[in-house]
Amino acid sequence: MDQHDLIKEIGHIRSIMERSSKFISISGLSGVLIGLYALIGGALAYIKAYGFESGFDYRDHYVTDPGVVDYLVIVALSVLLTSLITGVLMAKRKAKKIKQSVWNPTSKSLLVALAVPLLTGGIFAVILIAKGYYGLIASSLLIFYGLALVSGSVYTFKEVKWLGLLEIMLGLVALSAPGYGLWFWVAGFGVLHIIYGFIVFKKYE
Repeated sequence: MDQHDLIKEIGHIRSIMERSSKFISISGLSGVLIGLYALIGGALAYIKAYGFESGFDYRDHYVTDPGVVDYLVIVALSVLLTSLITGVLMAKRKAKKIKQSVWNPTSKSLLVALAVPLLTGGIFAVILIAKGYYGLIASSLLIFYGLALVSGSVYTFKEVKWLGLLEIMLGLVALSAPGYGLWFWVAGFGVLHIIYGFIVFKKYE
């Protein structure tokens, strides 16, 4: 066996080990699409709060105005639901392509690792809404989402960990800038997701 064949064989063994220990069916393109959904949701929220012609320092509506909270919650849930559907469908598509089961012990472990911080963050956000602490919602969601990604990164691409750390950092900065939660939300769930998706797509797909 020459050096070329040896390197090829080592690469094959490494690929088999990664498939058995890592969930690699996450699609980079789904990350891009999820980011685009967040940008659209952010635009809808901005139009509702600021209107079409208002500047950065002027609002047509406030979160406390009748119907605004309900509208923003519906937009956020719509983005979440669409993102989940997109992520699952594209993961199934990629899993089929690389001949990996989308539901295996690794994906189950990934789901558990993600679920605890995400569910905790979701409940925390509901409590904030009920108490009227609207200025803390965006930053809290970013922080808990980042914690979920860092927790789940053990079972998938290392880029997920870096995305999670950036989300946490962005959430912490958002805490010190109340009133600009929408912009941080768009930056975290929109822009960072698009950048992450392009990196994963280019590197692995």
